[in-house]
Order: sequence, then C-alpha cells, then structure tokens
Amino acid sequence: MKYWLMKSEPSAYSIDDLKRDKKTSWNGVRNYQARNYMRDEMRVGDKVLFYASNADPAGVSGIAEIVREAHPEKEEPWVMVDLAFVEKFPAVVPLDTLKTTRGLENMVVTRKGSRLSVQPVTKPEFDIVTKLGRK
Repeated sequence: MKYWLMKSEPSAYSIDDLKRDKKTSWNGVRNYQARNYMRDEMRVGDKVLFYASNADPAGVSGIAEIVREAHPEKEEPWVMVDLAFVEKFPAVVPLDTLKTTRGLENMVVTRKGSRLSVQPVTKPEFDIVTKLGRK
C-alpha cells in the first residue's frame, strides 16, 4: 500500500463534497509528474490525505482511498483515478502545523515551492497527519 496527498481547492471540490458523493473521479490533473503518479503508482486501497489548497487555512481536511486505478480522460494523455470518502477531520490540519511538526520535515507539501497536486507521502507521515487530524 502507498500513501498520497492530493490537493483540491474547496471551491472546486471539497472533503464535504466527497463525503456527500461517497466517491468521485479525480480528473483535471494537468501536470505530467502528477499524472505519472496516478497512472504508474496508485493502486486500489492506497490511502490519500485530502488537502484543501487556496483555503483559509490551507491544509489536510480528511482521508480518502483509491477505489479505481488510472483510467483515461477524454483528453489524451491525461488519466484519472477514483477516490472514495473515508473520513473528515474535525478541523483542518493547517500547512503551518505540518511545517512545524516533528517527523514531517521532509514531507513534500512542506517544501518551499511545492505546488504539485498529487504527491507521495510516507507511511510515518500519513500516520502523524492522521493523528493530528483526529485530535
């Protein structure tokens, strides 16, 4: 099993939307590295930190799970995966908290200039963020 962080602007699609819909196709990714992660590495059962970007505060708002591996979008060469709702945290774990929490120093999202919408996360990072989110 692998772990991921996937970003979405709440005005476009939020953790509440995913909770309501129960599952969704994660489409519209237009970055080759992010596409390659989805196409080549994501598998059914992988866990996802759902990250609210351009939000106040920006941060992790819950957990999702990959329920369908990469399949083509209408526009080649782009692909999408399907996510299912797992859990919404009581409060967003803000980016500032991620940046100052021991064990998350190397998390991709905490790096300066990190804008990739699909990022790998280690199991220890996933566990730390999940613990923070459930407080």
